[in-house]
Amino acid sequence: MHSTSTLIELKRFSKADIEIEHTISVSILADSSTQFFVQALKGIGKRDEISYEIYEADYDQIQQEILNLSSHFHEKDSEIAIFLFSTEKLLSKFQKSNVESRVGFSDSFIQDLNSLVENVSNSSKIILNTFPPINSSVFGNYGAKVESSFEFQLSKLNFEIKKLALQNGQVFICDIEQLQNQFGIQNRLDPKFYIKGNLAFGLDFIPALVENYSAIIKSIKGISLKKCLILDLDNTTWGGIIGDDGLEGIEVGDLGIGKAFDELQLWAMELKNRGIILCICSKNTDSVAREPFEKHPDMTLRLEDISVFVANWENKADNIRYIQNVLNIGFDSMVFLDDNPFERNLVRQELPAVLVPELPEDPVEYMQFIRTLNLFETASFSSEDGNRTKKYQEEAKRVSAKTSYGSIEDYLASLDMRATVEPFSAFSVPRVSQLTQRSNQFNLRTIRYSEEDIKNVIASDQHMSMQISLEDKYGEYGIIGLVIGEKKEDVLFIDTWIMSCRVLKRGVEKMVLNQLVELAKQHNCISIVGEYIPTAKNKLVETHYVDLGFEPLSENQYSLNMNTFSAFPTKIELK
Repeated sequence: MHSTSTLIELKRFSKADIEIEHTISVSILADSSTQFFVQALKGIGKRDEISYEIYEADYDQIQQEILNLSSHFHEKDSEIAIFLFSTEKLLSKFQKSNVESRVGFSDSFIQDLNSLVENVSNSSKIILNTFPPINSSVFGNYGAKVESSFEFQLSKLNFEIKKLALQNGQVFICDIEQLQNQFGIQNRLDPKFYIKGNLAFGLDFIPALVENYSAIIKSIKGISLKKCLILDLDNTTWGGIIGDDGLEGIEVGDLGIGKAFDELQLWAMELKNRGIILCICSKNTDSVAREPFEKHPDMTLRLEDISVFVANWENKADNIRYIQNVLNIGFDSMVFLDDNPFERNLVRQELPAVLVPELPEDPVEYMQFIRTLNLFETASFSSEDGNRTKKYQEEAKRVSAKTSYGSIEDYLASLDMRATVEPFSAFSVPRVSQLTQRSNQFNLRTIRYSEEDIKNVIASDQHMSMQISLEDKYGEYGIIGLVIGEKKEDVLFIDTWIMSCRVLKRGVEKMVLNQLVELAKQHNCISIVGEYIPTAKNKLVETHYVDLGFEPLSENQYSLNMNTFSAFPTKIELK
């Protein structure tokens, strides 16, 4: 787990010779000085094997840079545009405005901000920020009841900024208001640096601030998203040792120290409802470990909330490897919580990609500490996310059943798989966008699409879309794959082909190609061209097109002649 580094440490990181896995272009437009912000972002990037190519505009030139279409900002055409506003500048603007117009101050600001966003959102993802509150010391507490007060307008403005982001899929929020609540205004602002150097953020606050911006950028780019929380049990999920203390002896619930564990379980349940996979990894006898989930009246978590439950006396690194095999997600998608320093260090040593926070010794501090870590940043949320637990429980049954069949063909036939293939719909936009953001392994070109981008694909005459849903005798997978095709004269170019790793080696890719060929024929195409752009994580599909009968066209492009193509036999029935 990365603890927040100091600014000096991040400056050293920025100059380090580190192998780079990702390159991301970022423009920073701010109303205050940003030189230390830029240094910190470069340092955090190097630490995370990311090269940030940064355009830093002169401070307090936000409107000029955006509205002037020949500005350096527009020349750079960065993937990410950060609009960084400060409360101090806002207060100064408010105080210089006409008293009569202050009731509409926030409305006027949002109107101007909307205009800036519209000028940028077609080419870049935008990160806005909330304004951390300061007391203007004009009305005191009564300011909350005065619509023309700065405090009232600031609260309204923060709400309107969130509404703007809700309505525009290209816009994301860094919640500096919450960061100030965590660190305090005395750490957020150093008056000397602000007055003398136009620095709206203190030097000790900047690393935490930039950590949040980096987390948002990585979530937008689909880098190292955390999808799974693995919990130890004794003295982590509940107080005490179930094997020694028995069901009545463990501590959980509203009384005493049990409240600390109850808070952790409530947090885990909220994550599960959001779509984070919950797993158990405990050194315990399986039946004993399950008993509190089945019988203890004060347990928030129940067995039906757990996707993979592993309780035995094997080492925890091996058990996490088993969990990873069942879930078929990357180790860097996992967070492991354990009260035991030995177990934490073992997992860090054996599985360095797994994120293992250094929990405090006292359980009463667990949640206060965990909430500072921002473990599960995301750039998307869909209604399907809450169904993940059931899907992974079904997957665990499939993994178990697979061992009882003599051949893979017999096993696939036994699954009774049924697929639905259809174009993208307005209903599926969030899930389709989310798949492009989160899929790394079975992703041929690793192009990320926002919800707005997917809507544009649906509306385009030149694009064809295909979403694939799958079900079998154990349950429904939901949307597990997608293809975006672009018609270029008589060629169908595969812009994006993504599939969930949960359905690998089941013949789904062959069924999808069969349907893709039929779709191409309907649009009078004579060939299909696919491209493989290698990344650190998609080596899995390096030979994908060759395996499906495509012929090399260039170094990374492959062509399929549909006149000689014969449909693949599969064990999947089309609904």
